[in-house]
Amino acid sequence: MKPVAIFRHLPIEGPGYFATFLDNNHIPWRLIKIDAGEKPPASIAEFSGLVFMGGPMSVNDDLPWIENSLTLIRQADIDDVPVLGHCLGGQLMAKAFGGTVSANPVKEMGWGEVSVPDNPVARAWFGDLTTFNSFHWHGEAFSIPQGATCILSSPYCENQAFALGMHLGMQCHVEMTERLVIDWCSVGAEELTSLNEPSVQSIAEIEKNLPERVAALNAVAERLYQKWIINLKK
Repeated sequence: MKPVAIFRHLPIEGPGYFATFLDNNHIPWRLIKIDAGEKPPASIAEFSGLVFMGGPMSVNDDLPWIENSLTLIRQADIDDVPVLGHCLGGQLMAKAFGGTVSANPVKEMGWGEVSVPDNPVARAWFGDLTTFNSFHWHGEAFSIPQGATCILSSPYCENQAFALGMHLGMQCHVEMTERLVIDWCSVGAEELTSLNEPSVQSIAEIEKNLPERVAALNAVAERLYQKWIINLKK
């Protein structure tokens, strides 16, 4: 099988559990380090799927790689190559498919419950799951592109995930590992302390019962990733 391309936009926002999942399923992958100056590939022909990770930048920023990434996402849709987005990655997908990305009413940082709406598309991705505790770390949010379906919401962000055919774009982070959570808390410690909002948790709250929380989230991610890989281009 051709490898899955994973686009990384910040060293500490790597593929996390998604890489573990691919390895466990013997699916090859290639990390494209946008943060290290690596340019997006000119073509998607050598990849079975495209995956875009998170990052602190906005898809509305004037960065040289953003337009290239949007072009690759649109090309993948034309060529029936599945695309998966986490946070910034989901925002890139939303913009590529005609949606908008703007400031969320509040920043959402830490663990928080998300709910699965009762529609056929959401059921196809989540089965009988109705709620779960996800991880959040964002200040912007996407609109649902035309033709896509919202399949996840939270009290602080209405559009937490959308599906468009074989493509899955998420605002929340289901790829978390214990290491990623600890690293993000370390880097974002000052911001977490300065934000006095119910949608932002303290480091102590975020790291409480971390192994159990991460394991439960990994189980949800496993379900989503299993469905997503069905459409990988051979």
